[in-house]
Amino acid sequence: MDKPSWLPTLVAQLSLVFALFLALKLGQPQKKFLYNKTSESRPLDLYFISIRGGFRPFNQQTHLLKQVDMVAKAYKARFVVSISELGVDDPLMKNATRQFSSLKIPWYTTRVSKEHDRGYFLKQVKMPYGKTLDIIGVNTGLLQDSVHGGSIGETGNNQLNWLRSTLETTISNWRIAVGFHPLVVCEETDEGKEAKQVFETLHQTFMKFEVNAYISGQGCTSNVHQGGIAYIGNPGPIAKGPYLALANGRSVFRRELDNGFLLHRVSSLEIVTYFVSSAGEVVHRTVLQQRGREVV
Repeated sequence: MDKPSWLPTLVAQLSLVFALFLALKLGQPQKKFLYNKTSESRPLDLYFISIRGGFRPFNQQTHLLKQVDMVAKAYKARFVVSISELGVDDPLMKNATRQFSSLKIPWYTTRVSKEHDRGYFLKQVKMPYGKTLDIIGVNTGLLQDSVHGGSIGETGNNQLNWLRSTLETTISNWRIAVGFHPLVVCEETDEGKEAKQVFETLHQTFMKFEVNAYISGQGCTSNVHQGGIAYIGNPGPIAKGPYLALANGRSVFRRELDNGFLLHRVSSLEIVTYFVSSAGEVVHRTVLQQRGREVV
């Protein structure tokens, strides 16, 4: 019996549909997950995680910490930097170290306070080949009065004096400062959003002593000042928009990241930062070279 005349046409049409589907599928960006090490990994690299602390609904917090736990295990993260207002009282840190054994590593957390509890610190982390990474915590709460034209106050000046003295005497290879408030914020104007530099004295100190990066809560990434410093904003529960800017007047990343975290890979020549969503997907990757030079 002869084959129906329409059969070859149907087969051809189905083949075209399948080919189109395959082409579209291959053309889509593939999700990248960090549970297995990437080809960039090197045995002597140091890994650490930074995350925005604070209150979250229990289910969101548990889901996020599970992602952090898996990444910390896969990369043997040495420590976690928590961007928080509450310091050691931060609920995210408390629950992380209580629920997940891999997260019972050192947590260095920021604190916002205007009281005598100074809230600033220096942690020096040894790296291979005699290299050193400095994690420098600053209490931006002590400097908030200066943002509104007021005087910094004695405790704020004490912090700045300590910071200058510390940066003068350390001989580290990498210097990463962390604080709760961003150094650049956005203000609404008639023409739209305008970047405004805040904590100017702190910014100038970072430039003078060649701090490589400043990790904080989410800030503004447009029209930032020159200075060779990478400003890294940590995604928070309600933060939206771009998450990393360099102090060269341009933004390098504009995408929403809801309730994610950052994985940092530190070598002798570069720091690679991976923006990880709450689903564990690598959304973006940025390379920071010495003296704040950046390659995407």
